[in-house]
Amino acid sequence: MRTICAVVLAFEVIVIGLAVPVAIQLSGFSPAVAGAVWGGQALAALVLAALQRFTWAHWAGWVLQGTLVATGFLVPGLWVLGIIFGGLWVAGVMLGRKTDAMKARAQAAAEANGAGGPAGAAEAG
Repeated sequence: MRTICAVVLAFEVIVIGLAVPVAIQLSGFSPAVAGAVWGGQALAALVLAALQRFTWAHWAGWVLQGTLVATGFLVPGLWVLGIIFGGLWVAGVMLGRKTDAMKARAQAAAEANGAGGPAGAAEAG
C-alpha cells in the first residue's frame, strides 16, 4: 500500500508545482504567496512520498489530499485536481491493502508448506 501511495504523491509533486504559475496568472496571487502555498504543498508531498514507510506519513498524506482540495477555493479549477488525486489516493490505499493481503496469504502458504522460499526448495530436492 505504501508504495502505491508514494507513487501518487510523487506525481502530485509535479502537478502541484505546475499549479504555482497557474495561481499567479489566473488568480492574481503574488509569486511569493503562490510559491509558499503550492510550493509548500509540493515539498510536503515530496517528503511524504519518501517517508511512506511510516504510519504517520501515510495519515499526513490524507491531510495533504484535503489541503489540495481546499486550495481549489483559492484557484478555481484546482479543486478538480484535488478530487482527482484524492480519488487516486483512495484507489491506491484500497489496491495496496488488497495487494498486501495477497502477499501475506502467499507468505503464510509458503511457510505452511515448509518451503520457506527458494533455499528450502533446493534443500528438499
